[in-house]
Amino acid sequence: MSIKDAIKKSVLQEFTDPAVTMGDIAAALGMAAVLALYIYLIYKLVTRSAFYSRDFNKSLAMLPVITAGILLAMQSSFVISLGSVGALSIVRFRNAVKDPMDLVFLFWSISIGIVCGAKLYALAILLSLVLTVLVFVLDLIPAAKSPMLLVMNGSDASVEAALQPILKQQAKAAHVKSRNLTTAGIDLIVELRPNDPPALVQACAALPGVQSVSLLDHDGQIRY
Repeated sequence: MSIKDAIKKSVLQEFTDPAVTMGDIAAALGMAAVLALYIYLIYKLVTRSAFYSRDFNKSLAMLPVITAGILLAMQSSFVISLGSVGALSIVRFRNAVKDPMDLVFLFWSISIGIVCGAKLYALAILLSLVLTVLVFVLDLIPAAKSPMLLVMNGSDASVEAALQPILKQQAKAAHVKSRNLTTAGIDLIVELRPNDPPALVQACAALPGVQSVSLLDHDGQIRY
């Protein structure tokens, strides 16, 4: 036997696990499928976004099983592991992730598949429970109240000067974000934190020369 054949044989024996039986495969894929359904239910329960996609949620449920199957195949054969690495390295995903939490669930699904493929079932269950607790606990922590947008249309530029005393009295941290002056009048967009939104709208609408007033909430999320 040549040195090349000896090295090849030793490498194949080192990275090939003949102990992967049909029972191990069934257990790994079964645990991955159970936890995949768990992730599916948690994602459906947690997400309240108007951009909820059922197809995306189904892909989350299939990822652990696929990943576990790939990892089991890589454990059984060194040649398959090299081929899988080469094949996966050329895969490109073009779909944009609309919500950062979607990215978290993607990593969760892939991690569960890897852990189940490594036959660390206790770690997979514990990981899922810890992440579930974190998702619900962090969701209960109140976030800082986001500022609002005051949109005003006036007949002339004097409306802005008359608006300043009202902003000092009725709102905090008021900043003019947009000022558009035309022959028809002036359009103002002010970012502020109102003390009493209805009172602020009524006070602005009572100013001379004001044609319309709108107060918008822009927290960056669209929810049901």
